[in-house]
Amino acid sequence: MRKTMKPVYLVQGLILGAMITLAQIAVADSTAMSDDGPAHKLVIQVSSADPVTHKIALNNAVNMQKAYGMDNIAVEVVAYGPGLTLLTDKSTESERVASLAMQDITFSACGNTMQKVAKKSGSMPVLIDGVQVVPAGVQRIMELQESGYAYIRP
Repeated sequence: MRKTMKPVYLVQGLILGAMITLAQIAVADSTAMSDDGPAHKLVIQVSSADPVTHKIALNNAVNMQKAYGMDNIAVEVVAYGPGLTLLTDKSTESERVASLAMQDITFSACGNTMQKVAKKSGSMPVLIDGVQVVPAGVQRIMELQESGYAYIRP
């Protein structure tokens, strides 16, 4: 003979299951909300010396700020290898980079590339005001992606 569950216990089980699910949603929601950073995050890789690529990368950064609003997106441009020229005083975009750095776009220069250039040329590259140096460009991109940044490479 098969025993059936009493309706009262069935309803209590359903209610308890719903409460647990709602609690899980609330915890997940509060975890997402506890991040004080912007809702959107983007890292743009620049590893080419091509001035057209530099212009596109900067346009991408500006367009994303326009689309989401400066307070709703974090944008970081990471340059390494031949792309480092974008962030130096020799760049055709040097004034624009300096201006964008003051408008909440972060620019990161690869320390490894800078050391290699210094070893080859005898002097460190001169970076544009507002550019930070990170130990390694590829490492920085990886760390940003691990922390939720979307990635593009123009």
